[in-house]
Amino acid sequence: MIIAADNLQALNPVVAEALENLDPHPLQEIARRCEQAGAQLLDLNPGFLPRRRADRMAFMVEAVQKATRLRLMLDSPSARVLALGLAACEQPPILNACTLEDDKLRDILPLAAAHPVHLVFLLLDRRSFPAATLEGKLTLALELREHALAAGILEERLIFDPVLPHLSWPDAWEQVREVVKTVRLLAAGEVWPEAAAILVGLSNLRSGLRSSYPLKVEETALGLLAGAGLTYALVDVLQPKLMETARLIGQMN
Repeated sequence: MIIAADNLQALNPVVAEALENLDPHPLQEIARRCEQAGAQLLDLNPGFLPRRRADRMAFMVEAVQKATRLRLMLDSPSARVLALGLAACEQPPILNACTLEDDKLRDILPLAAAHPVHLVFLLLDRRSFPAATLEGKLTLALELREHALAAGILEERLIFDPVLPHLSWPDAWEQVREVVKTVRLLAAGEVWPEAAAILVGLSNLRSGLRSSYPLKVEETALGLLAGAGLTYALVDVLQPKLMETARLIGQMN
């Protein structure tokens, strides 16, 4: 299981201020801390960017690459933002993410097909809604895979994110169970002949709710997902207890 840091995101006030002021030093400091904490991959998420600020992803890439050689994941729903970030990368990144929305298929798929990158598919439908059930998630995965293969993207470059729910959702616990089932079937090669790579954003669970739900929720979910065959865990690597759980899981696998 590969640990990806989600700490370089615009929801982090330090990151937001650095992006506003075009100051690379806070981004570089966070990147170094994430690497020291055990991150193997850095997710760069500048948040929503109007067209005049689309270069902020490239700014993040250039800043972070001066502090670490860790592989990068460029996280944006905008093909333009992803393309600008991709052009600044010194090594092929992971592009995160594409969905079944028409504009994403039209713009992001050709970008991924034209470069030696991995592409994350969020299992979201054409309205950007997640499927609540195992069957719905697998249907979305199959359809997205077909689009990718038709665009010329190699099977081994596809990564699927079954979308963990936010714990404020009324059926959140049921959806967590469905995500675990989805990971198990995709990772085992039970849906199509090849085993699929799976990414899950663990912080989705408690975003904005850390005072209501303990860190143990994420630790427990990480154990369940790792046991199901999770490939990439996108987590807050600056949570020492969570990283200790990740290390123990790694030792047992």
